[in-house]
Amino acid sequence: MDEKRRKLQFRAWRRGFREMDLIMGSFADQAIAGFDEVQLAEFERLLATPDWEVYAWIIGQKPVPDNHRGPVLDQLIAFRYEARPG
Repeated sequence: MDEKRRKLQFRAWRRGFREMDLIMGSFADQAIAGFDEVQLAEFERLLATPDWEVYAWIIGQKPVPDNHRGPVLDQLIAFRYEARPG
């Protein structure tokens, strides 16, 4: 994995809001290796968005603004976090 992907994965796991750490970190673990440059840029933009906004989109509490719509966010919304045993 290249340096950019490692940094984004690290940021995904350290959001400061535990639920988002688990969702975005697990999503990054699963998906980031297959992202192209456009997808990496979209994911980086999502990481720069406040946690509460992204969380509200993920749980369907608020609609996703047009300027944040994209295939990576669609994948993140469809992603189902499953806790791993111990």
